[in-house]
Amino acid sequence: MLRFESDYLEGAHPAVLEKLTSTNYEQCPGYSEDVHCDNARKLIQAECGMDAAVHFLVGGTQANTTVIASVLKAHQGVLAADTGHIAVHETGAIEATGHKVLTLPHTNGKISAAQVEAYVAAHYADAAFEHTVQPGMVYISHPTEYGTLYSKEELTALSTVCRKLGLPLFLDGARLGYGLMSDASDMTIKDIAQLCDVFYIGGTKVGALFGEAVVITAPAVAKDFRYHIKQHGGMLAKGRLLGIQFEALLETGIYWQISKYADDLAKRIKNAFVENGFTMAFDSPTNQQFVVVSEEFVKKVQEKFSCSLFERRANGDCVIRFCTSWATQESAVDELVAFISANPAV
Repeated sequence: MLRFESDYLEGAHPAVLEKLTSTNYEQCPGYSEDVHCDNARKLIQAECGMDAAVHFLVGGTQANTTVIASVLKAHQGVLAADTGHIAVHETGAIEATGHKVLTLPHTNGKISAAQVEAYVAAHYADAAFEHTVQPGMVYISHPTEYGTLYSKEELTALSTVCRKLGLPLFLDGARLGYGLMSDASDMTIKDIAQLCDVFYIGGTKVGALFGEAVVITAPAVAKDFRYHIKQHGGMLAKGRLLGIQFEALLETGIYWQISKYADDLAKRIKNAFVENGFTMAFDSPTNQQFVVVSEEFVKKVQEKFSCSLFERRANGDCVIRFCTSWATQESAVDELVAFISANPAV
């Protein structure tokens, strides 16, 4: 079975394992206060072009809950797309912290500045606004859950509205490398650092064993953040394990190289489907590809290739997702492309 259902199926990039092994017997202070975490912070600050606060957490849900709970007051909620990860795929983790996810209708996984502004205006226009949850921040994913990207223009508009309204803008970057290295991206990590109040650089899905680097550019959000990390169970005693991984991925640019590699393989899969008469459900330029197929095709493809059944449509069609990663083998993509060519859409 050749597996394409996710981008965290493999262990870690060899450079990460090598650095973890070579530093194994070093004695380091705990809780990410070691030299490797300090070096990783400096590398990330250099990438971002600013002296931002950088903290290391184990996974995406932990990063999302810790950041959001640290920002919101007890009566506030977070605005997000109705397809957003925190809204549909985190088992109510945000609600478990006492905060509501306030969902907005998505367009290809994205929300707009106009939607945020309209929602906030409608909230305060309601005479009973004090009886409803106050919007306190905005959450987006880049890439989105549909593999789509915000343009620099779209993110700039969101940032401008959020700053006008006093709403911190939080960007979930679990797949940030795959987004920024896409041929369709018109942004750099420096742009994201300038436009967002807090975001994270995903490691779990981009070459690390585990780990996300939370980057906080807004001083108000950065204040006391380590207290929140500890309270949410994220202050790893052996925090050096997180810093070492980001050090390995960033010091020679491996993070960006492997992200581009995964995107290029995904493009081959997308092109194969399009050239053989299939319709893509979303125009994703990143490592996730969603294709509309028949139930019969799903059964046939899953005999040899694992993929995610994303949606069953009322007309009987299915949407399935193929996901590449930093470790996907070109030979596996060759086999998938050959299978698609041998089983074109009818």
